[in-house]
Amino acid sequence: MSFTDKAKNKAEELAGAAKEKFGDATDNERMRAEGSTEQSEARAKQAGEHVKDAGRDAKDAFTQ
Repeated sequence: MSFTDKAKNKAEELAGAAKEKFGDATDNERMRAEGSTEQSEARAKQAGEHVKDAGRDAKDAFTQ
């Protein structure tokens, strides 16, 4: 996973957290739900990137 991808995913996760906290503070259920969804999507992207990295590592281990 490149540093850029990690940074983008983390930024999305933090933006979702901020949106969720803003929804909590203003008692806005829609904003809270959107923030939670954005965080989940960012975490799923990160997990996918980790799987790709693990696959590359396994491939490299067998080719060496």
